[in-house]
Amino acid sequence: MPETATLKMVPAIEPRPEIYREDSPADTITVVEKPLSTWELLYNWGFFRKLIILAALALAWEIYGRILNNDLLFPTFSATVSAFFANVMNGVLPERAWGSLRVLLMGYAIGITLAAVLTALAIASRIGTDFLETMTSMFNPLPAIALLPLALIWFGLGTGSLVFVLVHSVTWAIALNTHSGFLSVSRTLKMVGRNYGLKGPRFIATILIPAAFPSILTGLKIGWAFAWRTLIAAELVFGVSSGSGGLGWFIFENKNMLDIANVFAGLLTVIIIGLVVENLIFQTIERRTIQRWGMQA
Repeated sequence: MPETATLKMVPAIEPRPEIYREDSPADTITVVEKPLSTWELLYNWGFFRKLIILAALALAWEIYGRILNNDLLFPTFSATVSAFFANVMNGVLPERAWGSLRVLLMGYAIGITLAAVLTALAIASRIGTDFLETMTSMFNPLPAIALLPLALIWFGLGTGSLVFVLVHSVTWAIALNTHSGFLSVSRTLKMVGRNYGLKGPRFIATILIPAAFPSILTGLKIGWAFAWRTLIAAELVFGVSSGSGGLGWFIFENKNMLDIANVFAGLLTVIIIGLVVENLIFQTIERRTIQRWGMQA
């Protein structure tokens, strides 16, 4: 006889009123929309938060300068701002700033063009990839300012030497980030482009560049920062050599005259230009491309 399973009666679980009760209409969760206060609206604005940070730094600068009480070592923020506006009104700082930016834009444009050519060769062939990787490994760690003595011998005391070191500082950072961005594009996206019959420049412009644009934009930012720092340092050397230059020469000249407030005014100009380029130009490009395409939160 097969064994029969014995069924055990499980007693019904009685409801426990102390832990269970039916939801009433008053217990339903509702979303309450509350208008934001003026402070909350301003705080949600990124530009306002950055202004708070800059104001805090300026206040700390002013306090430290007043405590130190030595204008030859560290002028106050108010003295620096006064010197800055004085040199803006007499036209010295705008002239020197434009002189620096003109040379920087020349070197930056040539560096971007050279980086684009090297990256295109790297994408087109294996030997191009090996060439770019070898050149990047060799020259990217080499400080651009270290090539300035050679540039002075090759191009003399003039704009050519500055442009040469700027091209060196820009090219490798942009080429490295662009090539890395191209390599990170998914195979699926590349196959979609091939299925649509895209080849050569159309494939690069339509598929690779939009997909790799976050890396490309990062390379452009890094290249700009490298070029800006290299230019100011090179102009300091040119100030010693030829007595001419842009913001770097302005800083060097006022250092020799022990006018430290003007030195800080020159440094403040360098900082302001950097902030404008980063927060106005690059963020506008990022907002209209990467964020609009949904590639960044």
